[in-house]
Amino acid sequence: MNQLPRIVLTGIGLTCPLGNDLPTYREALLAGKSGVSLFPVRNMGEQPAGVCDFDQTKYQKRKEIRVGTRAGSIAIYCANEAILSAGLNLDETDSSRIGIYLGITEHGNVETETEVCQLFDHYNEEVKYWTHHHNPRTVANNPAGEITVNLGLTGPHYTIGAACAAGNAGIIQGVQQLRLGECDFALAGGVSESIRAYGIFAGFKSQGALAAHEDPGKASRPFDKDRNGIVVSEGGCIYILERLDDAQKRGAEIIAEVAGYRINSDGTDYVLPNPERQEECMRQALANANMCPEDIDLVSTHATSTPQGDEQECKAVRNVFGESGNTLVNNTKSFIGHSMGAAGAIELAGNIPSFKDGIAHATINVDNLDPACALPGLVTGKPVQKSGGIKVILNNSFGMLGINSVLILKKFDA
Repeated sequence: MNQLPRIVLTGIGLTCPLGNDLPTYREALLAGKSGVSLFPVRNMGEQPAGVCDFDQTKYQKRKEIRVGTRAGSIAIYCANEAILSAGLNLDETDSSRIGIYLGITEHGNVETETEVCQLFDHYNEEVKYWTHHHNPRTVANNPAGEITVNLGLTGPHYTIGAACAAGNAGIIQGVQQLRLGECDFALAGGVSESIRAYGIFAGFKSQGALAAHEDPGKASRPFDKDRNGIVVSEGGCIYILERLDDAQKRGAEIIAEVAGYRINSDGTDYVLPNPERQEECMRQALANANMCPEDIDLVSTHATSTPQGDEQECKAVRNVFGESGNTLVNNTKSFIGHSMGAAGAIELAGNIPSFKDGIAHATINVDNLDPACALPGLVTGKPVQKSGGIKVILNNSFGMLGINSVLILKKFDA
C-alpha cells in the first residue's frame, strides 16, 4: 500500500483582533492582552466584539473593496500575507496548480443587511436601487473566489460551510486535495466577517448566548463560573500547505506538519453539543495520526464561553486525556472572542510558535473556575513553559448542527 504524502505548512497569513501577523498576535497572547472591545451593532448598540484593524488597501483598490465583501477582503489580505510568508513567487508558479479551500460560517450577510436597510429607509422599497453586486457577493464560493480574482489564480477554489468547525475543515480539505494530486499548493484555512452582521448578534441574544460584561476585555471567559455567552469576532487565517517533497525541493521553511485529523457529526441537536461525539472525534483523529493521548503536548480547546458548551467539551477532553496532567490545555477565545468560521485556523496559529519556544499561552479571565470545567493541565493566568517542549498540538473546533473537527499538528522532524 502506498504511503500517503506528508503535508506541511510553509506559510501563515492572518488578521485577528490581536494583530495582523503572527509575531504580533503571539506577543499579545503571551502578555495576556485581550483583543475584545466595544463595537457599535445596528439595532443593538455597543456590544463586546473582536474587531480586526488591517489595511484593506494593501492588496485591493478601493473600488474592489466596494464591489466585494468584508469576508473577501479578509481572505485576500490573509492569502497575500500567507504567500509572502511562504516565499512563494507566483510569477514562477503554475497558477492552475494552486487550490483555495476556505472554511466559512457566513459571508455576504453584512452587505445584504445594509442593502435591505437602505432599500427600506431611503428608497421606499424600490428594487431598482438594489445593488447588482448582490449575487456575486452572496454565492457560496465568494471569499475563495475573491482571492482567485485578486491574485489571478486559475486552480480549484471553493468554500467549506462547516459552521464554527470550518477553520479546521478548510485545512483538512487542503490536505486531502494535495494528497489526491489535485493541486501542488493549497491556500487553506477560514475567514469570518461576523461582527458586521447584526443578525448574528441578535440570534445569539435571543438564544441567551451573547456575552455581556461591564468590561469588554473580560466578556469572553471560557471555563469561568460566571461565563454568560459568546463574544462575536471577525478575522481570518490562511495557511500555505504543500507536500513535503515539494516544499523541500524549493527550499521552503517548514513551520509544522499535519499529523492527523477527523471530522464527524453529533446527529443529535441543532445547537447543543454532544460530548460523546466530541470525544469520538478526538480519538479518531489520534488514530488517524497513529498517536495515543500521551503523545499530545497541548490541547487547544474550542470552548466558546457558553455555560453548557464549555462543560460538555471539558467532559470529552477529560475522557480522552484522563487525569495525568501531562497534556497542557488552553483556550484562545478568552483573548479574541469567537471568530466563527475562522476560529479553528486562527486559534491554531496562536499556538504554533510553541513548537519553537515550548510555551503554552494561558487562558485569561478565569477568575472563578467552574468545577465542571476543571481540567488537569489547564493553563490559566500566566503562560506555562512545558518541560521537554511542545511537539504535538491537538486543535478542537466544533460547530452548530453538531459538526466536530479535530486537527493534529506536529513539530517538523525530517
